[in-house]
Amino acid sequence: MQMATVRDAHVDPELLPLLEGFPDIPLNAETLPGFRAAMVDMAVLPDPATHPGVTIEEVSVPGPDGALRCLLFRPADGAAKGALLHVHGGGGVMGLPEMDALRNVALVEATGCVILSPDYRLAPEHPHPAALEDCHSAGAWLASQAGQFGFPPERLGVIGESAGGGFAAALALLARDRGSISFACQVLIYPMLASPGAEAAATHADNRIGRHIWNRDADGFAWGCMLGASTGDAVMPPAAAADLAGLPPAFIAVGELDLFVHDDLAYASRLLAAGISTEAHLYPGAFHGFDRMGEAAVSQRFNADLLDFLKRHLG
Repeated sequence: MQMATVRDAHVDPELLPLLEGFPDIPLNAETLPGFRAAMVDMAVLPDPATHPGVTIEEVSVPGPDGALRCLLFRPADGAAKGALLHVHGGGGVMGLPEMDALRNVALVEATGCVILSPDYRLAPEHPHPAALEDCHSAGAWLASQAGQFGFPPERLGVIGESAGGGFAAALALLARDRGSISFACQVLIYPMLASPGAEAAATHADNRIGRHIWNRDADGFAWGCMLGASTGDAVMPPAAAADLAGLPPAFIAVGELDLFVHDDLAYASRLLAAGISTEAHLYPGAFHGFDRMGEAAVSQRFNADLLDFLKRHLG
């Protein structure tokens, strides 16, 4: 990982403050504990007084390896219009659901959906398929609670950012193959879809991508932790899946400077070729995690595109 400077003419100027506050520390086995600790320190739930229309509750749901801790976000004033399983990012090696609490509160306020975010197991302590199976268990539990929460069973989607977007794509594939969860849509925000060496950019040089927030070294480390000695399976990495037919409608969003931009656009093209309704958005001047700079115009365009898609697919 590395910081940007104002000399990077490709970056949207409104996004530069986000880069200037990002630590210039590589991600590896030695630094991973520090990154994890920093995320825990920063992951503080918002004051309930700031979101009276949304309740946040910690719940335990049945997981493949015992109880699975999740955060549940619900409209405070009645039945939910739809539901979302949210999978947090962090390269599959760090992160927790609290770090996306503000976004999930905003999504509940804007859509009326209930959102469940699992605290899935992390690699390298728990390599694939641990995290994916945790997410599948959380999704199955959420689907079973449609009557309890009041949302129509056909209005359940899955959403994730970065590694969470990769897990969301893999979960859509896994649910299809198992016939277990009927997702109305999959929302993949700069998703991590292809392992190193298999990515679309491996066939051509693009020196603009992957310079900020998440680079090739971090990506290689994370995939090595997640897959271990394995090369993957039928659903992970998602970009290697042979058949994309029968998947739910997709929303894919990525910045043009993101390390994953070519993989994400290639996946969108493959979804279209498989007959899947797909909405792809490419944001100029944007790098990985750009949407965290909510004041930037490009982030506001992304949020508007996201909400429009969710309202159309989840009612």
